[in-house]
Amino acid sequence: MVVGVGLGVKRIIKEKDCEGAAAGFDNIKKDDRRMQLHISPSMRSITISSNNGFTDLMKIKVAARHISYRTLFHTILIVAFLLPFVFILTALVTLEGANKCSSFDCFGRRFGPRFLGRVDDSGKLVRDFYKIFNQVITEEIPDGLKLPDSFSQLVAELKNNQYDAKTFAFSLRAMVLSCYIKIVTLNLLYSSLMEKLEREIRESKVSELMNRHFAASSIPKGIHCFSLRLTDEYSSNAYARRQLPSPELLPVLSNNSYHHFVLSTDNILAASVVVTSVVRSSLEPEKVVFHVITDKKTYAGMHSWFALNPVASIIVEVKGIHQFDWLTRENVPVLEAIERHHDFRNYYHGNHIAGANLSNTTPRSFASKLQARSPKYISLLNHLRIYLPELFPDLDKVVFLDDDVVIQRDLSPLWEIDLQGKVNGAIETCKGEDEWVMSKYFKNYFNFSHPLIAKHLDPDECAWAYGMNIFDLRAWRKTNIRETYHFWLKENLKSNLTMWKLGTLPPALIAFKGHVHPIDPSWHMLGLGYQRKTNIENVKRAAVIHYNGQSKPWLEIGFDHLRPFWTKYVNYSNDFVRNCHILES
Repeated sequence: MVVGVGLGVKRIIKEKDCEGAAAGFDNIKKDDRRMQLHISPSMRSITISSNNGFTDLMKIKVAARHISYRTLFHTILIVAFLLPFVFILTALVTLEGANKCSSFDCFGRRFGPRFLGRVDDSGKLVRDFYKIFNQVITEEIPDGLKLPDSFSQLVAELKNNQYDAKTFAFSLRAMVLSCYIKIVTLNLLYSSLMEKLEREIRESKVSELMNRHFAASSIPKGIHCFSLRLTDEYSSNAYARRQLPSPELLPVLSNNSYHHFVLSTDNILAASVVVTSVVRSSLEPEKVVFHVITDKKTYAGMHSWFALNPVASIIVEVKGIHQFDWLTRENVPVLEAIERHHDFRNYYHGNHIAGANLSNTTPRSFASKLQARSPKYISLLNHLRIYLPELFPDLDKVVFLDDDVVIQRDLSPLWEIDLQGKVNGAIETCKGEDEWVMSKYFKNYFNFSHPLIAKHLDPDECAWAYGMNIFDLRAWRKTNIRETYHFWLKENLKSNLTMWKLGTLPPALIAFKGHVHPIDPSWHMLGLGYQRKTNIENVKRAAVIHYNGQSKPWLEIGFDHLRPFWTKYVNYSNDFVRNCHILES
């Protein structure tokens, strides 16, 4: 692309009433010797040259990347700064215009005067003009100097010998200075406008993130209706209150020849999807036992669902936290303190913007902080997995599942994995195809400016994931994992939550340190709740897909292209699901 030098800046100058220089560009356009701006099709180089194409006054190479409007604007300003030199060269060419020459003749004068038999006498003229310009640049512009209305008028008057060289130099300097001042003013206005726009965009993004946070923390109307109807059914329907499992199957609950899954949740619909997906994917569903643990307010509805909708071949036990004799305040004092501590409750339920330095926070960082402040992190259900050896004293090995997972492959081989004496079989999250999801180290979870954290932890140690974990309870009972977990919770409480701020995983990363056995990443795929660009083929191949993040599949903010992997396990023919219009727009 070839553009006259003036065309790129002319519009800006005209818009700011700098007509003198802008009109001058029109005159340059008509001149055979005008300057030109050559922009390569690939946008990798910019060349300022004379019209005849033989002389390159300036050549700029740029990196092969997208150019922002801000960068383009400042590039134009740099070109504008160079305009005085362009004007000077144009003036010299104009003065030489008295000696008209053909293209070949001009070529000979500039590049090969001796070869073509000509004598180039333009050097003296250039030196004289440089002397004049050096002189006027240090002198004050005369007060009575009348400036022409345009650059073309200046050139025309110069041709008509209405100026001597010094007056011409003063006029040129005054016109350039006037335009430069206006361009600088325009730059300041532009910078102010850009700052305002960036501030408004940031505020809009923060508002969007806050709305997503509230949407993720709320209960959809359909799911709330679903839970209430099932709770009502528990009080009015004796079959909904029947014992789970039936008395003759109670011994199976502690039989280690079965595959025991533990699910801790207060989301009835999500629990049904997890159980159904396990059954459909299992090669031996008759060997599957599910231990569903919920809180007191959800227990009646959860029990009703599995009593009224038995899943073929498998055994389901539903228990409330209040039904475990071991879960007393004496055994979990730290969690009791967390639920009652004012700072904790204010952190998770208070104003999430107050005190936040939004100007120095990226939207992604702010979103992570909001996710960390989900109220679920102070729920006992979310800490329950740390007490598995005590809650299931007769079991040797269990697979613990989060309620936002879907099982797509038979999981029975997990019980055959040799954990090599370790307690926790989990996938590592510091390496993988998705650099956003699989790039988690301890430094992503902990505040290493805290002396206690810096002393005991390595920032570059690889993290691992909750969601689908194999726990060897026999090996666990020989450790002090629970005590370590409690200790660090207390320390974080003492430090006013300055050691970490992201949920329940950080204290577990410390408590299980040295007790984790990495398993193949194909068993557990993360990020479906926040990575919109998740690879669909990888989703199809994964044994367990995990919708960790805010965009849960049962919420309106869930990703539409990832939701079907979850909804295909929802029983839409069920009266409770249908009557509550779950996931209907």
